[in-house]
Amino acid sequence: MKPNCGKSNLDLRVYIRAVAIAAVVTSMITFSNKLDADTGMCGGPSITLPFTDVPSSNVFFCSIAEAFFSGLTNGTSATTYNPSDPVTREQMAAFITRTQDSALRRGSKRAALRQFWTTTPQYAIGGTTLVGGQPQFVKSDGADLWVASFDNSSVSRVRASDGKLLETWTSAVGPVAVLVAMGRVFVTGTTNPGRLYMIDPKAAAGAVTLVTGALGSDPLGIAFDGSRIWTVNFFAGSVSIITPASTTPWPVTNVTTGFAGPTGILFDGSNIWVTDYSANKLFKLDQNGAILQSITLGGIPNYPAFDGTNIWVPNHLGNSISVVRASTGSLIQTLTGNGLDNPLQAAFDGQRILVTNQTGSVSLWKAADLTPVGTFSTGANSVPLGACSDGVNFWITLSGGNELARF
Repeated sequence: MKPNCGKSNLDLRVYIRAVAIAAVVTSMITFSNKLDADTGMCGGPSITLPFTDVPSSNVFFCSIAEAFFSGLTNGTSATTYNPSDPVTREQMAAFITRTQDSALRRGSKRAALRQFWTTTPQYAIGGTTLVGGQPQFVKSDGADLWVASFDNSSVSRVRASDGKLLETWTSAVGPVAVLVAMGRVFVTGTTNPGRLYMIDPKAAAGAVTLVTGALGSDPLGIAFDGSRIWTVNFFAGSVSIITPASTTPWPVTNVTTGFAGPTGILFDGSNIWVTDYSANKLFKLDQNGAILQSITLGGIPNYPAFDGTNIWVPNHLGNSISVVRASTGSLIQTLTGNGLDNPLQAAFDGQRILVTNQTGSVSLWKAADLTPVGTFSTGANSVPLGACSDGVNFWITLSGGNELARF
């Protein structure tokens, strides 16, 4: 309702009521100082806009209301929207960016838990869990973290809600890379030939199960394409494609053509991508492991992350991050600064990219526009290596202290 000008100032005070239902903004706002604003019905509730040039008869009234209340647009002034004006490319870029940022903020687990903060440097590490010796990489299954510990041939299961060590699996010789897929946990064994171990999280903790011992030597990275498991094998200069089977050992195809020293691997929903440490390249592969595209990077590329659009590749000796558009394979940006110092692995939490720096810190970026958020120390002699996100927190393996840290 519009304010009644015959009432007292007390009667004219502003009432603001907002109710969010799905993606439609059904807010009702009464403005006491915008007497020419119009009120319309959107999905039932009454909506009042501050814009004097958007009558309720406008066919786009409710769409404009949603754009305004969600923060996509503020109009051309406090009281005007200019609905018929053309939109420039720069204005459209601003609208799209605001829409994307709002969707990321509102749709994340962090938003549901009201955790909108980025930890300040002095509180960067929110708690650590002692795991096995020299922890390497870590993956989340949505509830727990799985950590491969190289020195004592073990895999630790840590509860994400409180960082409690729940269980430890044994007999995984040289465990490094971790994959959560098909309701199981898979870990590579960096032996020669390489091994692939499997854990059933429903079973009691004990020895891991060997599913194949026919991988290339020193498998450092692992990925899943929906039907097959892939590993990259550093010393063998190869990629292994493993097909799950009802009995062990599982069949393996090893591909060597074009690879020198592959380290990192990921699946973007369409293709497998591999970083080659020795060749300073990022490779896009077909379903048989053949190289479809080669992108030259710099400075020893390591363990990448995919944010849904771009692939972020830490360049270990280049102290940089290469950002590659997955749809085209084009290098769109090379990021430097922001504390990058021997970067190793990238991780994505739905909004931010985190990169571990082996010298004792992590660097953070906003994925939507590549802006740096900051650098955060993990402590002297901590040697951060692996990183992942459970959707709420980042988790980092601190190889120097045999710990898993919450960030």
